[in-house]
Amino acid sequence: MIVIPARLASTRFHNKILCDIGGVPMFVATAKRVQNIDEVVIAVDDESVLKIAKDYGFKAVMTSKDHQSGTDRINEAVKILKLSEDEIIINVQADEPFIEPENIAKFKKFCQENSQKAFMFSCYKTVNDENADDKNLVKVVTDKDCFALYFSRSRIPFNRSECKTYKAHLGIYGYSVKALDEFCLFETSFLEIVEKLEQLRALENGKKIAMLEIESESIGIDCEDDLKRALDKFCK
Repeated sequence: MIVIPARLASTRFHNKILCDIGGVPMFVATAKRVQNIDEVVIAVDDESVLKIAKDYGFKAVMTSKDHQSGTDRINEAVKILKLSEDEIIINVQADEPFIEPENIAKFKKFCQENSQKAFMFSCYKTVNDENADDKNLVKVVTDKDCFALYFSRSRIPFNRSECKTYKAHLGIYGYSVKALDEFCLFETSFLEIVEKLEQLRALENGKKIAMLEIESESIGIDCEDDLKRALDKFCK
């Protein structure tokens, strides 16, 4: 199942999930992109967003406004839905209206085939050296088997010697319902607070995150500049 956490009160970009993307609200555009890959549920925190989701024919679940992360919101949603603990949940962010459906399909297969090998799953793409210092672009380093070692907004690895490419983390996650619940029971971790990256909570608790390399041109919408770049690129 694909669950899209759709929080209305974004701190960096007011009501960004409602921004117009091709004539529909952003979170609806995201849901439409992935609706043929698996069943889609939208986890919302506002009655107006719930109504919009249902008006467009999507299943939606009302969750608390108090959640600190999309992962916590998804965890509440799957509890409401009473899903099996073995079901794989794909977390697609509401601000990814240009995500390639084929990448979500590839990621879903990756999660299913490796469900016994890792606690969580995520993705990365390769970027060049020029983008490595962008603090909004999260970097990941992995071991030889492509399990995450660390995520950071800083340049990692630090290039004491030549390093021409970096692994840019993409905010797509996969986990079983059981692993999701376990993750949400962990206390917020030190590195998570420092970097503002919740996936570090799993690593600090000794859990493995398996990473899948994909090729993606999608632009996640974190701020108004991202929206402008994305619209210029995809909607002309």
